[in-house]
Amino acid sequence: MSELPADRDAPNRSAAELPLTTGALARRLGVAPTTLRSWEQRYGIGPAVRAEGRHRRWTPRDVALLEEMCRLTSSGVPPAEAAHAAREAAGAHAERPARAPGRSRAAGTLPLGDVRQECRGLARAAVRLDSPAVERQLADVVDRYGVVVSWQEVMVPTLHAVGRKWASSGDRYVEVEHLLSWQVSTALRRRTPAPGRQPDAPPVVLACVPGEQHTLPIEALNAALGELALPTRMFGAAVPAEALTAAVRRLGPAAVVLWAQARSTANPPLARHIADLRWGVKGARRQPSVVLAGPGWSGTSARGAVRPTTLTDAVDLLSSAYGASVT
Repeated sequence: MSELPADRDAPNRSAAELPLTTGALARRLGVAPTTLRSWEQRYGIGPAVRAEGRHRRWTPRDVALLEEMCRLTSSGVPPAEAAHAAREAAGAHAERPARAPGRSRAAGTLPLGDVRQECRGLARAAVRLDSPAVERQLADVVDRYGVVVSWQEVMVPTLHAVGRKWASSGDRYVEVEHLLSWQVSTALRRRTPAPGRQPDAPPVVLACVPGEQHTLPIEALNAALGELALPTRMFGAAVPAEALTAAVRRLGPAAVVLWAQARSTANPPLARHIADLRWGVKGARRQPSVVLAGPGWSGTSARGAVRPTTLTDAVDLLSSAYGASVT
């Protein structure tokens, strides 16, 4: 690999002031390089410097913006909102790069005004218990923007808003939350996966850990992988450990996604057990990648497992195993 041109000002600058490579920045932030590329493509958060050969170099200002982005997404803020807030905090709102010609809005992000309008309309229809209207609005959003953007920027914020309304109103609006959750699930399931690009390719197994009943996030992941025509097997809520182990042995999956909403349900011993499973003939034995998804895994780790923080991260991670592109 050819050397990059020397930085003439380097002797007069501290190490903290020198631009970072994408790999160095990813290690510093604790995210995958593909996540940084995805954020650049989707939300316009890119490096200010490109050396000869289009090598990315991230300046201290870029780093500060991305550190704020990571902080916000880790606290549960949807990536599009986090990107907007991070740019404002870094004083870089006016420097957002224009979307590349030909890129569809489904591959990018909704403008903030569109996000608020979509969320308000959806929440109002849910509060009225107007199922047909909720169904139409969700179908329209998913058709226009795709699963990932719809989930992260419309579905999740609206579910959170309805949840806050329920929590602050003395247990009223429980029926609203149930109706909205059902309609979100229906909209995601209607994104029927197309036939896989590789019919004989091993699937991705998606399951909630034993005792975990929250399935919407992995339903979103299943639908997003389906949009990429990647093979999946969804097992849903509270899968017993023995049944999950048996399914993994029978299917020989490329990856197993274990969802845990709460720390009380996260099960590191189960994750380690799944990661250690091997099959195939001697000398060509395989084992699955294990993906720990959900806030319940925060602060825990398991040998051979990875933990994406957003739906975008999870789709990027899993699609890369099949040579697929999410952008």
